[in-house]
Amino acid sequence: MLAYLFILLAIAVRFLPFAGPLNVLPHAWHFTPVAASLLFFGARGSRRQMWIPVTLFAATDVILTKFVYSYALSWDHLVTFAWYAAILWLGTNLREKSGPTRVMGAALASSVSFFLISNFAVWAAWPQMYPRGLNGLMMSYAAGLPFFRGTVESDLFFSIAFFSTPVFLMALSRWMHKSMGDHVASA
Repeated sequence: MLAYLFILLAIAVRFLPFAGPLNVLPHAWHFTPVAASLLFFGARGSRRQMWIPVTLFAATDVILTKFVYSYALSWDHLVTFAWYAAILWLGTNLREKSGPTRVMGAALASSVSFFLISNFAVWAAWPQMYPRGLNGLMMSYAAGLPFFRGTVESDLFFSIAFFSTPVFLMALSRWMHKSMGDHVASA
């Protein structure tokens, strides 16, 4: 249940208005729980329903691209959709062991892979934005650097929060059960 809730939260956050300098960003500097929700779904969600988050995020991308940004769809979106599936797969590696180090490592791998893959795809798909060649590719990566910090911070923050939530809820349940038991025993 939490896996689905976190996916819906990530989608909702992508549509929250952000009154930044450009006044058009639906989320502030890539600070979203997208990767964390995918990692968590991979680790805790239904294996038979792994297609649901990929489909929902792909649909969200289409809506944001066409109706919020008013950009054209291109093949580089397929790269992002494949990245969603890859992060889900990475999350499945956290099913058995999801300690803090493994979760933070997966979150960092998510951030770095998104930065490298998405900026490469934009460079390759939009020759009018960046010149062909190594110089143009480096320009694409340089343009993505201001967003990379928010991506890393949000992936770490939300991954830790999401993977800690079941632990916290279990501890709260035990504490409540113990408190109720003590209260009933004293009565």
